Amino acid sequence: MKDDDSRYEAVRSRDARFDGEFFFAVTTTGIYCRPSCPAVTPKRCNVRFFVTAAAAQGAGFRACRRCRPDAVPGSAEWNVRADVVGRAVRLIGDGVVDREGVAGLAVRLGYSARQIQRQLTAELGAGPVALARTQRAHTARVLVQTTGLPITQIAFTAGFASVRQFNDTIRAVYASTPSRLRAAVPQGRPRGADPATGIPLRLAHRGPYPSAPVLDQLAREAVPGVEEVTGAPGRRTYRRTLRLPHGTGIVAVDERPGTAKAGPGAHPGGWLDARLELTDLRDLTTAVQRLRRLFDLDADPYAVDERLGADPRLAPLVAARPGLRSPGAADPEELAVRALADRTEVRERAVGLAAPRVRERLVQRYGKTLDAPSGTLTHLFPEPAVLAEAEPEGPLGALTAALADGTLRLDAGADRDEAERTLLALPGMDAATVAVIRTRALGDPDVAPPAAQAPAAWRPWRSYALQHLRTAAELEYP
Repeated sequence: MKDDDSRYEAVRSRDARFDGEFFFAVTTTGIYCRPSCPAVTPKRCNVRFFVTAAAAQGAGFRACRRCRPDAVPGSAEWNVRADVVGRAVRLIGDGVVDREGVAGLAVRLGYSARQIQRQLTAELGAGPVALARTQRAHTARVLVQTTGLPITQIAFTAGFASVRQFNDTIRAVYASTPSRLRAAVPQGRPRGADPATGIPLRLAHRGPYPSAPVLDQLAREAVPGVEEVTGAPGRRTYRRTLRLPHGTGIVAVDERPGTAKAGPGAHPGGWLDARLELTDLRDLTTAVQRLRRLFDLDADPYAVDERLGADPRLAPLVAARPGLRSPGAADPEELAVRALADRTEVRERAVGLAAPRVRERLVQRYGKTLDAPSGTLTHLFPEPAVLAEAEPEGPLGALTAALADGTLRLDAGADRDEAERTLLALPGMDAATVAVIRTRALGDPDVAPPAAQAPAAWRPWRSYALQHLRTAAELEYP
């Protein structure tokens, strides 16, 4: 939606398809909301529209307590866009500004801090500091309302420089104090007392979300010791270990049985239940963003299904699985190593060799053992630097060396085209493996493996088209 009149119509109809795509604020109340807010629709003359929650907050509006606009899925636009603004938004979501400041963000993007500030402000109505501040406020609210941690500890854990800054931000964003936010939590809702008990979360998504195909794929790919999928179909739980900037984590995401009917307005969205166990709570924002990328929770299923459903070959597949997601990666560098290892196994089997499970061997030999194993989860996947030193020969050694020395970047702000060129220049790397890495590690929604027939009409959602074909067993998984 590019014009305000169309946005207002979405607000009038409380259309949840646009939650997170834009926000509206009411000048007479000083409150900003998501489009699907159930409150009485304000008059058009009293409404202002914003691309981001940070822009609304910067204009002096506070978050609606009824619809919680800070908890909506992120805009799918940032998955599609490969320009500097899109890359910057993904990096800010990963917590780079909190860890490295605006200067660190600028270095990663190859621009000056002033250029980054100017471009983000022009397009989003808020600069990197304001965007990070909004994210910190949301993280703080989650910790206040889901844990029993002292308020002072939450302030610094969420990334605030002082308790005063924390209190001022919470008051500005939520028109409340941290103590009142905690008191507003319904009685009986479980709270974690410390990081070891786990933080319960609801990971929001828009539109229908058929979780079974995602859990099926994750179960097929699971590396023992690092990942597991347990439970009966329809009630499964995916668990894995994570290496994070400040520590480690164990995450669990539950399958939601069933799906929804297709069509505009048929399904406003929902969430996946998750729990995070973190050795350092400063990693909460980063861990959540990586889970969102893994489960493709910021996708726009309406736009994807509308485009792909117009194709005769895909129409019955889209109708059977509306909202099908294209899973990403919780750790892009790990995904790249695994993709190459899997391709190596396929080649060796093709020539009659009894190929061992390369990724399992790498985990057992070089993966770091958790200080406190959790069931079958015992290791972190080995870092590229460790693998580059331990096994420097062959294609795997070349890949891990490039990742370790920074020649190849696959982080949230990586330039996708540059990463692809670097990958193709590595020895032993073929185009099919690069396509997998670009789709999964870099989260590109428009990748067509070289061997597949992918009509231009599927753009910009070719990754989703191929996911439909694979799920329907029309294509072999790479």
